[in-house]
Amino acid sequence: MIHLQSLPYNVASFCSMLNYCIPTRRQISCCQASHSLEHNSEQNAVKPSSDEKNIKRRMLLSLVTSCSFPTLLSYGKAKGKNPYDERRLLEQNKRIQRENQVPDDFPNFVREGFEVKVVAPENYVKRDSGLIYKDFEVGKGDCPKAGQQVIFHYIGYNESGRRIDSTYLQGAPAKIRFGTNGLVPGFEEGIRDMKPGGKRRIIIPPELGPPVGPSTFFSSKQFEVFDVELLSIQDCQRRTIGFYSDVVCS
Repeated sequence: MIHLQSLPYNVASFCSMLNYCIPTRRQISCCQASHSLEHNSEQNAVKPSSDEKNIKRRMLLSLVTSCSFPTLLSYGKAKGKNPYDERRLLEQNKRIQRENQVPDDFPNFVREGFEVKVVAPENYVKRDSGLIYKDFEVGKGDCPKAGQQVIFHYIGYNESGRRIDSTYLQGAPAKIRFGTNGLVPGFEEGIRDMKPGGKRRIIIPPELGPPVGPSTFFSSKQFEVFDVELLSIQDCQRRTIGFYSDVVCS
């Protein structure tokens, strides 16, 4: 049996000093054990041996060390950084676009979460709706009207400059009646004032873009860029033969 009465400090009174230390789980169990040992030592008056004295010294040293140098909670302090490091994100977007071999004067996109900033040359025009465009060739003639059919080529890009669609690769231009909600809102607004033979780059913001979701081609809301070449505009008339009716454009 180990006796603690001969220690230079009373263990029970020493446990009260633990109130000034951080109450870690190790210290609480240590204090409970020492109190139990002291209680047993009062009931057993056996003279301690030399080995027992060494054990008591080591226990006392452990108690003193744990209270004098308590373990402190550590908190990682991260280096402060700008949450919207525009320059870094801009250079990253430029690098990715170079890898995708984007055409000249292609706009850059600085994205931080859901916040996106469009960086484009001064010759781009921005409308109140958020649509941005640039004319390469103006074209001649009249602009399309609702009900007419527009025939055009286009190449679609995402923010990283990756090509997502192209009628040139398909080998045939697109044909669709204008003003029938058959086009993405931003696309229809972008070609509304184009003339046949005109070439334009349209930057469509997410609010004017296509719907997103698992049942659509687009998986997230982002800016889309389209290079459009308006080939021609055709008038359309409804034709009825018996019970059959269709629209003919020419």
